[in-house]
Amino acid sequence: QVQLVESGGGLVQAGDSRRLSCARSGRTFGTNAMGWFRRAPGKERELVAGINWNGGSTFYADSVKGRFTISRENGKNAVYLQMNNLKPEDTAVYYCAARNGYALAYVPGDFEYWGQGTQVTVSS
Repeated sequence: QVQLVESGGGLVQAGDSRRLSCARSGRTFGTNAMGWFRRAPGKERELVAGINWNGGSTFYADSVKGRFTISRENGKNAVYLQMNNLKPEDTAVYYCAARNGYALAYVPGDFEYWGQGTQVTVSS
């Protein structure tokens, strides 16, 4: 059974930086593409950033390009989301997700495993 546990959320001010971490246990980590999604109040869950199995390919939503960076350490079974220059519109619950595949994916239905989410609130 795969388990994902996010950490690092909290209350920050606009312009601040924050790093989210996702710790994975269960099956071999290095073969799974990963993603960070978020759900803001009243909005659909959206993919913020994705990374393939070895970190060679990444994806970013237009709204976070140049501000967020996704990375992974397969040896530590961890994936990270470095968030810089945070804005109030980044306020959301952030979810770590893993899929049974090497390549990037872009929709929630392509991911089989989900964390419980961590709240990030950005005050203006």
